[in-house]
Amino acid sequence: MKNSPFICQWYVASLLSLVHITAEKAIIHHYMDDVLVCAPTDDVLAHALDLTINALVVAGFELQEDKVQRMPPWRNLGLEIGKRTIVPQKLEIKAKIKTLADVHQLCGALNWVRPWLGLTTKDLAPLFNLLKGGQELSSPRALTPETKNALEKVQHLMSTWQAHRCYPNLPFKFMVMGKLPHLHGVIFQWRNNIKMDQGREDPLLIIEWVFLSHQRSKRMTHPQELGAELIRKAGVQIRELAGCDFECIHIPIGLRSGQITKAMLEHLLQENEALQFALDSFTGQF
Repeated sequence: MKNSPFICQWYVASLLSLVHITAEKAIIHHYMDDVLVCAPTDDVLAHALDLTINALVVAGFELQEDKVQRMPPWRNLGLEIGKRTIVPQKLEIKAKIKTLADVHQLCGALNWVRPWLGLTTKDLAPLFNLLKGGQELSSPRALTPETKNALEKVQHLMSTWQAHRCYPNLPFKFMVMGKLPHLHGVIFQWRNNIKMDQGREDPLLIIEWVFLSHQRSKRMTHPQELGAELIRKAGVQIRELAGCDFECIHIPIGLRSGQITKAMLEHLLQENEALQFALDSFTGQF
């Protein structure tokens, strides 16, 4: 199986599927030699973890006890998972940029942490612009004052921002944010039983950020189409993450005067095909 990662993945999945039949309340994620076991209670978790370890040992796998993480923070696939928050493990930002290959490596690493840190396309635009020009990986590149400022902001966000673990009893919501042309969105939950003035706890739980591609379409794009694309991407993501849809979707609408009405929303949907497709089968509030 050392020569075939696919066979290894398939074989471990077949073992863990039997465990899940017995511990049906548990969630078991695995990728290659990393296995993450989650459960609603400590008792169910302990039982599922014991079953998982036994199944792997009986199949001939060798487990290192010091690698079994039983207490937080848990480290899995580059993430550090605490009791309430999720942050990327320490990411080394290589500020020495000499070639296009260095820029590709840096932008790839930053794209990976964006959903948890809220690094907007506008924040990273100076770095993405370094990808333009000669396409040879050895093409020379150098940091500009703008890219240095962008990297400083990245370092600050990596040390201060975080995402949250979701609450299973709370619905998910989505909000389109930002200013044109750099719209972005956030998947979140809201704890109604917590007020801002009650200590340090925030009722807002940021689950994940959603961004549009830095490569903008060459055709004319309406703001509603950008919002629709964010809604579509967020819908796919929440179904993969939680197997459900949003309870409510918030979009920004500029008003010259007065208040938004139901008729205005209906007109917006009727006039925009992209929004119609993005909200197809959506039964929540909009």
